[in-house]
Amino acid sequence: MTQNTSTDLPVVIQQRRQKIEELRAQGVNPFPNDFKPSDFAADLHTKFAEQDKEALQAAAHEVCVAGRIMLKRAFGKLAFLQLQDKTGRIQLEFTVNALGDDGFKFVDKMLDIGDIVGVNGTMTRTNKGELTIAVTSYELLTKSIRPLPDKWQGLSDVEQRYRQRYVDLIVNDESRNTFQKRCQILSTIRQIMTEEDFMEVETPVLHHQAGGTTAKPFITEHNALDMPFNLRIALELHLKRLVVGGFDRVYEMARVFRNEGVSTRHNPEFTMFESYAAYWTLQENMQFTETLISEVVKRVFGTTTLTFGEHELDFSAPFKRMTMREALIELGGATDADLENEQTLDALAAKRGIKLEQWADYGHKFATLFEELCEPKLIQPTFIYDFPKSTSPLARTYDDRPEWAERSELYVHTWELANMFSELNDPQDQAERFAAQVEQAKAGDDEAMPYDHDYIRALEYGMPPTGGIGIGIDRLVMVLTNSPSIRDVLLFPHQRPETPEQINLTKVENAEEAA
Repeated sequence: MTQNTSTDLPVVIQQRRQKIEELRAQGVNPFPNDFKPSDFAADLHTKFAEQDKEALQAAAHEVCVAGRIMLKRAFGKLAFLQLQDKTGRIQLEFTVNALGDDGFKFVDKMLDIGDIVGVNGTMTRTNKGELTIAVTSYELLTKSIRPLPDKWQGLSDVEQRYRQRYVDLIVNDESRNTFQKRCQILSTIRQIMTEEDFMEVETPVLHHQAGGTTAKPFITEHNALDMPFNLRIALELHLKRLVVGGFDRVYEMARVFRNEGVSTRHNPEFTMFESYAAYWTLQENMQFTETLISEVVKRVFGTTTLTFGEHELDFSAPFKRMTMREALIELGGATDADLENEQTLDALAAKRGIKLEQWADYGHKFATLFEELCEPKLIQPTFIYDFPKSTSPLARTYDDRPEWAERSELYVHTWELANMFSELNDPQDQAERFAAQVEQAKAGDDEAMPYDHDYIRALEYGMPPTGGIGIGIDRLVMVLTNSPSIRDVLLFPHQRPETPEQINLTKVENAEEAA
């Protein structure tokens, strides 16, 4: 493969466009749609793994494959090409004896790395033992205009990998494997939820007002109705409306949108899993969450021990459990006296150099200290439970400790992966908390929830005792696939748009744009 530079790229593109014109002049369609492969690279490697060259040639197994040319080597009247399909790669052997002078000349002169071809042939091995298809006939299926990156350097520019994911998937096995694992993880979650009698549902993306969590929404307009809408920031409130309606076990796995910062752990749109089960308690939420994640790891990876960064993570159940207070004392070095009231929390924060928001009450200060002092030390899967009421506006509180919510979060490698609680189903209490959120917003919290009148009306019809679970799918995939950035597990992460000059449009593309 020849390395591509910004200088020779237009030249290569023009040469390949000339080949397309030449093919059409010869009556050859460079983009046909009449080829159907029946075999795949990985299956062929498995099927013929134990057969040597003599056995293969004697059997003359006929195969039919299609894929992209990834490597091309020509030696006079012999050429070897490497073909990549969705399952892997396999070598192709082209000879003058099998194809004739014109057929071989076409391979030598007209086929380029990146082209998609379909071939028929028989299985053989080279003298070095590599499994190979001896091609008896072939067809060009797609002529590639842009050359692939150099095989040694690959797609080394990280930003380019994210921006041109289609190229990244062609040339980087690691990227392709990550997204295959992501697909398996999501599929396995759905399989387990079906086994546990949960019903998958779909709820609106456009909301009259954002709710279900504390986050800043994206705002858009509906032209026909002449009114603003928010892209949803959570799935929660509509799913709980369905529990009110009598669907005792529901879940949704879908995109949500938060108008917040971009980092290695945050993307403006991401995939959230939320489930709700009537008559479940917080303890049952935690037990089901650890079972779900442990079973997903086991089914997808065949083990419960995975490596993330420099740590080996053990996903075998049960996971460790600590109250937030216990974590602050055991991991954060706080004392009971430090946690007694707002003034002692202020003093602890000052001593540790931690900034607290001016509008924050005892609960928010307590949670902030936990985030700063404890989260960096939570490596193995750990449930942190018993959250302050004021930080949990949708969670039920303990009957004997009304300032503390029946809420838990699961942490892995310092990251919050899941959030769960016993749902608040008292409409009067929920109304008061919504009102408190409105006042909190006035005090400066731009992520406070709005007052949802219809949700209060739904609760007034009666929601059974319910347990809810939310899991950040992208972070879960990051941890399970050892991916350091969220952009490594999103097929198309958000980036600033390119200019036409950066894309390096060709003359034909510019002409089309001008027209």
